[in-house]
Amino acid sequence: MKYDVIGDVHGCIDELKQLFHKLDYTWHDGIPVHADERTPVFVGDLTDRGPDSIGCIRLVYDMVITKKQALYVPGNHCDKLYRFFKGNPVQQKHGLETTVAEFNQLSSSEQKEVKDMFIQLFEEAPLYHILPDAHAVVAHAGIREEDIGQTNKRARTFVLYGDITGEKLPDGRPVRRDWAQHYQGSRWIIYGHTPTKEPRFVNQTVNIDTGCVFGGHLTAFRLPEEEIVQVSSHMPLVEEKFRY
Repeated sequence: MKYDVIGDVHGCIDELKQLFHKLDYTWHDGIPVHADERTPVFVGDLTDRGPDSIGCIRLVYDMVITKKQALYVPGNHCDKLYRFFKGNPVQQKHGLETTVAEFNQLSSSEQKEVKDMFIQLFEEAPLYHILPDAHAVVAHAGIREEDIGQTNKRARTFVLYGDITGEKLPDGRPVRRDWAQHYQGSRWIIYGHTPTKEPRFVNQTVNIDTGCVFGGHLTAFRLPEEEIVQVSSHMPLVEEKFRY
């Protein structure tokens, strides 16, 4: 099979639609479809911070659940929104507040529909996708080679949040180790989570969160071609959000 792995969308639905157009998808029955039967794979963090998180939920639900034409793995923002929708106490900051504000503008029937959609999308998603025919693994914040095949607490924390040290940066974000420097596997690890100015290739890994919501780009990594395709963000540039 052929795959288009898409980096963190964060509510930037216009850029997502532009990216599908640039990837030569056409719209059929409400979703983008490729004539060459390519499969989009979302690397997580569909929502928060951007202008249309609800629209992103609806589109990805239709693609993944209704039409079964795409794959999705959750990110840390997805995990937090899931916990919010399940009624658990979560702090509405670091972007969640924007999704909640959108959600609160919906009618009660629309709220139930969107909540049910997202809960099903999240609960039916694997922690990460192993794509054997592409010799690749898609995991939101990456994954250690020894954890591929595992879904224990350690693996889950790493996949959702990265290789965190337990320390905090001055702005409250966690300190993360650069795990990709130590990856020695032969499979591609395709991930996002940490915004970078350009796709970051280290060993057999690539970070494709190029900070669309912070004024960078929305990026896809195509397999088996190993090709990068990008569109520019419509959002203002927030320089300090980029790690590399």
